[in-house]
Amino acid sequence: MRIRKCSIVFLATICLFAAAAPFGWAKRKKPAVSPNDPTYMIYQLLDDSYGGKLTNFYLLAGIYADPQDPASQLQRVLRVDYDKGRYFGRFRIYVRSVGKLTPEQAKTYSSKQIYDFGENDEAEYEKIDPGPLGQKGDLFLQATSSGPLAPAALTSEVNERYSLLITKYILPALQKK
Repeated sequence: MRIRKCSIVFLATICLFAAAAPFGWAKRKKPAVSPNDPTYMIYQLLDDSYGGKLTNFYLLAGIYADPQDPASQLQRVLRVDYDKGRYFGRFRIYVRSVGKLTPEQAKTYSSKQIYDFGENDEAEYEKIDPGPLGQKGDLFLQATSSGPLAPAALTSEVNERYSLLITKYILPALQKK
C-alpha cells in the first residue's frame, strides 16, 4: 500500500513537470528573425567571414546638410565593432561627423584619421540580437546640446537610419574587404 502511494505521488510529480515544461521552453525560445533583417545579415557576414569578431572598422558614410547651417554639408564617419562573445553591446556603430571632405582629403587620410579628427560622437547604436532596433537590451545614444551622448528615444526614423547605415554603407564595405 505504501509503495502504491509513493508511485502515485511520483507519477503525479512527473505529470506536473511534463505539463509545465512547454511553458518554460516557450519563454526561452527567441522570435524568428527575417533573413532580410539588416542586423541578421551583418551578424551572418561577421560570423561567417570574420570569425565573429570585428574591431575598430572605420568607413566614410554619406554627406548630409548641417542642421545648424543648411548651406554647409557634413560627412558621416563610422566606427563598427562586433564581438559574438559579448553579451551586452555585441554589435556597435559609432557615428561622428566632420566637414564635407574634398576628394584629395578623402584620398590622403584614412577613415580612422578622419574619425579621430571628428573628436565627438554624434550617435551610437548598440545591438545584442538580430531584429529591428528597439528590442530588449538595445541602446541608442545621441549627442545632446551640451555634447555628450545620452539615451534617446527609438523612433521609426532612428530605426531607418540604423538600417540605412548597415545596408548602404557597412555591409557593402565589409563584403569588399
